[in-house]
Amino acid sequence: MLKKILTSCALCLSVAAVSAQQTSDPVVMTVGGEPVTRSEFEYNFNKNNTDAVVDKKTVREYADLFAVYKMKVRAALDAKMDTITSFQKEFRHYRDLQIRPLLVPEVVVEQQCQDYYNGMVQTLGGKDLIRPAHILMLIPQNADAKVQEEKRMRADSIYNALLQGADFSKLALELSDDVQTGREGGALPWIGPGNTLKEFEDVAYALQPGEISKPFLSPVGYHIVKMLERKQLEPFDTLHPQIHRFMERRGVHERLATDALDSIVRKYEGKYTTEQILDMETERLCADNQELKYLVKEYHDGLLLYELCSTKIWEPAKVDTAGLENYFKANKNVYAWDNPHFSGMLYYCKDKADVKRVAKMLKKQKDDSKWIAMVREQFNKDSVTVRMDKRLFAKGDNANVDVLVFKVKGGDVIPLDGFPYVGRVGKVLKKGPARWTDVSAQVVQDYQKAQEDKYVDGLRKKYPVVIFEDVLSTVNNH
Repeated sequence: MLKKILTSCALCLSVAAVSAQQTSDPVVMTVGGEPVTRSEFEYNFNKNNTDAVVDKKTVREYADLFAVYKMKVRAALDAKMDTITSFQKEFRHYRDLQIRPLLVPEVVVEQQCQDYYNGMVQTLGGKDLIRPAHILMLIPQNADAKVQEEKRMRADSIYNALLQGADFSKLALELSDDVQTGREGGALPWIGPGNTLKEFEDVAYALQPGEISKPFLSPVGYHIVKMLERKQLEPFDTLHPQIHRFMERRGVHERLATDALDSIVRKYEGKYTTEQILDMETERLCADNQELKYLVKEYHDGLLLYELCSTKIWEPAKVDTAGLENYFKANKNVYAWDNPHFSGMLYYCKDKADVKRVAKMLKKQKDDSKWIAMVREQFNKDSVTVRMDKRLFAKGDNANVDVLVFKVKGGDVIPLDGFPYVGRVGKVLKKGPARWTDVSAQVVQDYQKAQEDKYVDGLRKKYPVVIFEDVLSTVNNH
């Protein structure tokens, strides 16, 4: 069914290509004979070339990039990467996130929101919503009379300070046992009837904004409450966006989507699987909603692009050690540096004698990729007696390397806690890295890009691109 959707989209595009002169959505380019309509190009150009993009492209520049994108997607489809189980699973997961909510009629969602609002109105019973702040003197469970009296006296002391003009929020921060609200000056969220302890609610609702209560006892301790704000519940239209988001977070929309899908499945009486029905619903909804069609297609093609690049270019290049080495040698000047670097290992020992032992052992091994394993085997087998830091160091990267290798004056060697003796082994490279592994991350990235460019050159021959400049000039201008 997934193929059916894509075939349907391709058929629509093909029809558009044939009748380009008679339609409002002409073909802007063909890739290997497959047409790309102006609407699809505009969708992608406008989405990926916003003001927030640092390297914005002109329409013409983007056309060249988009043509390469479409070539890679064609190559992935021809390689049947859309049939891979992992691809189908991920695509359908995203597809379902977009499609399932659309199965629920908008009137049903709105009724759920309205019912929730009506419940709020009923709960309030004509009362205000209030936003109090409080200072709490917490009384532990099973506290004896002495502790309870101490808490009461402390609450009275705070209340007297407030009467003398002390700042409520400051005292809440410094003295309240409710640490979480204390950080906010004692402020609580908006509450209504039945949202908190009855003792607290009775006192709070009797206060007007700015008023402060006397200390009073609740099941958790002594409170002093200040009323910050009061208000009537806003109209439904005002709260609608918040209610909608709240219902979504509560999973109400997901439950409605599940119910709607179950209803559709029952209607077909077992003729189709749930996945087939979702495929059909995707096709139906995309036919009526161009934005949705291109959104689903964008994710589908983007996943294919990643699958293609990962399996055909990036992963093979990353493990092609011979190719990486040859690329490094051919482009060695690119990785040259102005200042010397130290290629080696800095290590810290518990035993002073181990400094020389480690150095002697490692200097015999020319392949420094084995150094860490050798130290672990010889010195850290039963317990850690040597800690290591092996990498490429430039001056300023590590204070100990600066002192021990680059002979920076005025600095001191800084040991690690419990590892007081410091050693190093390696060599200084003056002009640039000796091996590609010295700058492996950059070399791998550059080699992958070179291999990708080579791969694209092959795609250009296989999938010729024709750009219709007259149509391209009308993008976002018709």
